[in-house]
Amino acid sequence: MYHPCILVVDDEPPVVKYLSTILKTEDWDVLTAVDGAEALQTIEEKAPDLVILDIIMPKLDGFEVCRRLREWSQIPIIMLSVLHETSDKVKCLNLGADDFISKPFAPDELVARVKSVLRRTEMSRGISAQSPLTIGDINIDFEQRKVTVAGNELKLTPTEYVLLHELMSNAGKVLIHTHLLSRVWGPEYAQDREYLHVFINRLRAKLEPDPTNPKYIITVPGVGYMFKDTP
Repeated sequence: MYHPCILVVDDEPPVVKYLSTILKTEDWDVLTAVDGAEALQTIEEKAPDLVILDIIMPKLDGFEVCRRLREWSQIPIIMLSVLHETSDKVKCLNLGADDFISKPFAPDELVARVKSVLRRTEMSRGISAQSPLTIGDINIDFEQRKVTVAGNELKLTPTEYVLLHELMSNAGKVLIHTHLLSRVWGPEYAQDREYLHVFINRLRAKLEPDPTNPKYIITVPGVGYMFKDTP
């Protein structure tokens, strides 16, 4: 049986041990790294399925590791930090992280977040039965899991891909915030609108000719978003 492999990155040995113990109880394989430089090397050599990445570390902090990873990898990232400000959470998501957990946390919260991210990754891999879908310059080839804009291939994280699939598959329909959050992230995220706001902006930055004046992903104030079927 296949067991997902998770890389834990933290410079505090007790935290690494605590996280590893929790993850191993779920029969997940665990790799560890004590700083950002070692994390990048481990990811390149071992290709884990998911990274749990602390923010405050020596050599390279979690923000910089996340930024560098997104230059060449779409591996799912959960950021972990004692920082509690919403601005810190949004910064992590804007850099390309898939989720954010504040210390301290309960073991069941960590497990739930990991399962949610892994589920979205599986969802992105499993969306393959549909015929290719084209709207304007945007095309999704579901079988190849390939997204192009005007013929240029985009690199999307699993969460970005699932969100785009949900929007384009319902083009012309207004999708309310709670629907999108529940469908893409899971019912436990239904009230976490900052996730949706950040990921919509990330998609716009990659898809739209002018992200500040979108022609594809339209905001319906106070309600949700709509992917225009005739941009």
